[in-house]
Amino acid sequence: MSRTGRWGFGLGLVSLASLGCGSSGAQTGVPAGARSVREAAAPEQDAPLAQAVWTRRVTPFPVLGPDGTEHGHPFLGGFNLPRPQLVDIDADGDVDLFVQEASNSVMFFENEGGAPAGWRWRTDRYRELDVGEWFRFVDMDSDGDYDLLAEELFSYIRYYRNEGSATSPDFVLATDTLRNASGEPLFSDRQNIPNAADLDCDGRMDLLIGRLEGTISRYEEDVPGPDGLPRFRLITHRFEDIEIVAQMGSLHGANTMALGDVDADGDIDIFWGDYFEAGLLFIENTGTCERPSLRGEPRPFPANAPLKTSGYNAPTVGDVDGDGDNDLVVGVLGGAFNPNTTTRDNFHYLEQERPGVFHDRSARVISTIDVGSESYPAVVDLDGNGTLDLLVGNKITQDDPQNGKLHRFMNRGTPSAPSLAWDGTLDEVANGYHFAPAFGDLDADGDLDAVVGTWGDVLRLYTNEGNGAGVRLALTDSAVVVLGRGRNATPTLGDLDADGDLDLVVGESSGALNFYRNDGSSASPRFTLVSEEYAGIDAGRRSVPLLEDVDADGDLDLVVGSESSGLQLYLNRGSPQRAAFDADARPFGVPDFGLSAPAFGDFDGDGDRDLVLGGTGGGLWYFERR
Repeated sequence: MSRTGRWGFGLGLVSLASLGCGSSGAQTGVPAGARSVREAAAPEQDAPLAQAVWTRRVTPFPVLGPDGTEHGHPFLGGFNLPRPQLVDIDADGDVDLFVQEASNSVMFFENEGGAPAGWRWRTDRYRELDVGEWFRFVDMDSDGDYDLLAEELFSYIRYYRNEGSATSPDFVLATDTLRNASGEPLFSDRQNIPNAADLDCDGRMDLLIGRLEGTISRYEEDVPGPDGLPRFRLITHRFEDIEIVAQMGSLHGANTMALGDVDADGDIDIFWGDYFEAGLLFIENTGTCERPSLRGEPRPFPANAPLKTSGYNAPTVGDVDGDGDNDLVVGVLGGAFNPNTTTRDNFHYLEQERPGVFHDRSARVISTIDVGSESYPAVVDLDGNGTLDLLVGNKITQDDPQNGKLHRFMNRGTPSAPSLAWDGTLDEVANGYHFAPAFGDLDADGDLDAVVGTWGDVLRLYTNEGNGAGVRLALTDSAVVVLGRGRNATPTLGDLDADGDLDLVVGESSGALNFYRNDGSSASPRFTLVSEEYAGIDAGRRSVPLLEDVDADGDLDLVVGSESSGLQLYLNRGSPQRAAFDADARPFGVPDFGLSAPAFGDFDGDGDRDLVLGGTGGGLWYFERR
């Protein structure tokens, strides 16, 4: 068988009066482990820091996408590695959606009717379950409700038993690994996603584990062990003689497997996604429920219009639209065919329009802001109309893998009732990638200019030629600063010595900060390197700094994001004339989504500045300060 910016401190200082954390749970989407500054026992002189609450809002206000339709979940964070499963978890007759985007965390979208538009995000960490690198809801004990299999460290299979009910599940860890009939742990490569079902309708669960060799090991439920937990007897390591070999040669790879009766003939078929396979493979069951037969040649799916992506496709089967037949949702995990081409279009909905005929209805079944891989936001009035707009840089653009872009989201609402709409890209900034913008008045003409970081060690200077009518950037200096070491330059601007001009702090790949003092003037900057390890701060891999008066004491503090430590706060214990930052960071009080590129802005006109956070997924998170 064949076939695999942030908003840098600029003209005026609008400070945060305090700092805190949103409550945990499905209402705010903040994991229980996220601590507020109040919980961190802040010193008494920092009491204002404990007064505010940061509440996550997935839909704080309307945001329109490139096609003019409103995003259902605009500030969800984007998708790079969506691993989905369709399952009616609440037994209300429609399929809900679970998605794993990050390790050890499962997102839950409840079906409120008319999916996919009817799916509503509830939480990023369903039931606070630890799932490693994969998960599968399966009725393992045949009691009518869903249990859960998940990846245990070192490629074992964790088992959560549902001790609640079909309508109100309660998952309790039963064992850290399933075992074979001899009591030995079962092994499943962590980069493969196995599955389980009663393949032969004999009342015993069958466990199918895909192997890197392109074969499938089949185990069948045996008599329980002494602990009362299910044991599994090996039937074969070459189930139905299936061997998936990549179309690009004799290569096997990481794989995902979905089981379901997609052709409504009463037996279970197999879908296979492989690292080295650009499409999705269908292995039809030509037997019966009691006597399955899956020995046919794997075929590209759908037959009428085969799906083709960058590879490593993760399918799931279910009746998405409630019309009585099964559809598919497919997450694209990357693969051998340039994952940069699927940084946005990586979450497909294949509707079965009539028996055997499927149509790819959407490449982004969950509608959210997603500029591709990595996002760097800046909050700035781009058109000079008095409302805040949003500019989002990315690492690489899906349809132009050699370049990044700065995406414009223009505010068509009011200062107190925003409504954003995607409005193309800021094409004045081009020919590069990993664009990270910081804005400030660098020529004393009353408008916002920009310093833009790139993937390398060079920062560019752009002068605003908008003449008070918004932002129209022109490249003034292609290398206004060149880092002495490090790459992935991420700038922020602020006057750290109260001399009337803007200084520059730059994050980079090592996690350290570079400080450049402006030895020029407010009208003509000249940045001089003072330190490549500014304030002794090491934020972890890839620091992303932002200067902001967080504690409202009149001087600029440092909010620093990174890939490894989330968002951290370094308070300025000095003065406006002489900055002196804490050596030790305090947690900012919002969850860590990876990379953590911060921007602040008062979108809702309530007098305080809310937080927009970029990250690795290419989307954004929004935290309202209450």
